[in-house]
Amino acid sequence: MPGMSGRELTQRLSFLRPEMKILYMSGYSDDSIVYFGILDEKVSFIPKPFSLEALVNKVREALDK
Repeated sequence: MPGMSGRELTQRLSFLRPEMKILYMSGYSDDSIVYFGILDEKVSFIPKPFSLEALVNKVREALDK
């Protein structure tokens, strides 16, 4: 995403809508994202590639948090 990171975007949007749920997706593995401190373990995340069923489950998980 040119101009800003996904984390910066979510920080800006969370300021405007604190009740908003966020689901990150990335081509990096779940462990490396958390390991390098990009996301904390409480954040909803789905690694690419993913199936439609996995996406539906992660969206439900994020909405239920």
